[in-house]
Amino acid sequence: MASPFDISGKLALVTGASAGLGAAIAVALAEAGADVACHGNSRSPEATCEAVRRIGRRAVGLTGDLSQRATAERLVPEALAAFGGLDILISNAGTVRRRPAADHSDEDWDHVIEVNLSSVFRLARAAGRSFLDRGRPGKIINVASLLSFQGGITVPGYAAAKGGVAQLTKALANEWASSGINVNAIAPGYMATDNTAALRADPTRSRQILERIPAGRWGDPRDVSGAAVFLASPASNYVHGHVLVVDGGWMGR
Repeated sequence: MASPFDISGKLALVTGASAGLGAAIAVALAEAGADVACHGNSRSPEATCEAVRRIGRRAVGLTGDLSQRATAERLVPEALAAFGGLDILISNAGTVRRRPAADHSDEDWDHVIEVNLSSVFRLARAAGRSFLDRGRPGKIINVASLLSFQGGITVPGYAAAKGGVAQLTKALANEWASSGINVNAIAPGYMATDNTAALRADPTRSRQILERIPAGRWGDPRDVSGAAVFLASPASNYVHGHVLVVDGGWMGR
């Protein structure tokens, strides 16, 4: 009997897979049996593709700036063309711009909303349409944040976008669950990635954060990969519209 976490032969697209959470998720999907289209923005995803290939799975690298609408609209068709199908979409790519709200420019706001929210919708729309057209189930996993629940400090665009990701996840799940399409999200806690480099470099802020995390450490990208495999696998077939927190206990504090 196959493991409920086995996704052998499934075809996945992971955005923001050049490094950090996306790279860890792409490799974990490959370890569970999937072929992976790895997207990168300013950084090539080729190193992640090579890691996937070393596991014995197929990989293709896709590139493009998700602050540009056209990029989100072409990535799913490109993955479909490369693999001949698609079963799993993981919208992980994200960005943050830190500035006090009174000084937060329209350009910063628009950029963050486009990358972190609007592109997530466009990617989900394209993947959902593909799943519906072929009449087969699919998995869509969006990467939300602790700031889907909390306001944060000096990141109004990021907090607004990640709150929107949580609500978008629920809205799409309501619409597509009856068609066998699972739409869920992962809300990572404070992870040691490029997006948190400024926080980790600030001794006071880093200490304050660590003091609140019951696990007593910053998260590692691999800490999120198991949640991604679960939500991409048959083990989660009855999970719809859920935002799964992976935060070392932060939200329970």
